[in-house]
Amino acid sequence: MRYGKADNLLQLAFEMQARRYGVSLLDIEYQFGVSRRTAMRMRDAILRNFPQAEEIVTGAPIKRWRIPSGVVNQLVNFSADEIVDLESAAELLRRDNRNLQAANVDTAVAKLKALMPPETQRRIEPDLEALSEAEGIAMRPGPRPRVRITVLEDLRRAIKGCNRVKLKYRRRSDNRVNVRTVEPYGFLHGHRHYLVAWHIHQKESMFLTFAMPNIEAVEVLTETFPRDPDFSLSDYAEQSFGVFQEEPFDVVWRFSPEAAATASDFLFHPSQTTEYEDDGSLIVRFRAGSDLEMAWHLNLWGDAVEVLEPKSLARMVNNRRVKWPALP
Repeated sequence: MRYGKADNLLQLAFEMQARRYGVSLLDIEYQFGVSRRTAMRMRDAILRNFPQAEEIVTGAPIKRWRIPSGVVNQLVNFSADEIVDLESAAELLRRDNRNLQAANVDTAVAKLKALMPPETQRRIEPDLEALSEAEGIAMRPGPRPRVRITVLEDLRRAIKGCNRVKLKYRRRSDNRVNVRTVEPYGFLHGHRHYLVAWHIHQKESMFLTFAMPNIEAVEVLTETFPRDPDFSLSDYAEQSFGVFQEEPFDVVWRFSPEAAATASDFLFHPSQTTEYEDDGSLIVRFRAGSDLEMAWHLNLWGDAVEVLEPKSLARMVNNRRVKWPALP
């Protein structure tokens, strides 16, 4: 058996112990990119080597299998690459001003190191040091809005407990601080960080985004709310090019032949399609809202991109295109 197949079987054993409701054949196909026949062979190999594995009765027609907790614990180990990748993830979070999440990753890394036997720590220490030096994280230039750690902690607690909260929110338009009662659902992270919440209003309640730097204080209420089972944070985010929520519209951009190869490396939106024209230019199509955020981004491309649709975005961008100097 090749090492890759052994690695997959070991990973499958970990998954079968970690997942509360076990693993189905469909899960194996999806995670490991294999056929149904190969997924069945992998399952059978696990059942042969781990007789403690059991079939989970869920009442659904799909069968699932699980390894009881603790069976594969002695097989768990951590490589220098995995530790360094986690440390790099913490640095990326700090770079994006997500200090609370970075601290949680740091704590997880410390716990993992504490679980490692001393001889394993000594063995991987040289690799750990070399990889840490190699994985430099470039700091993103430019201003980064500050987010109050206490605000983030209170909001995360409210999200986990499904508690309503009162926000002291400073409006950018007039700098006034208003109190908003909301039901928090999650966060959108980008060049600015936003809270997505159901805004309770006497005239019209709706899902809105609130800029995290503008939230000055949070009061977590004892009153709870039932989460809308039909609401998906990812679907909500995909309605927009960035975070500003507007009615989606059809978008068509043309990148010049000189910029086509670079543009083809970008995923501008999950719904995008691309096609090359005879002259080598690249056409990008997708459907989303927030023309202002599109205009901000397209300015980075200068005269290498032309907006074909919608006309309103074309008026914002096409007559302001700049020929930027080539990067060294």
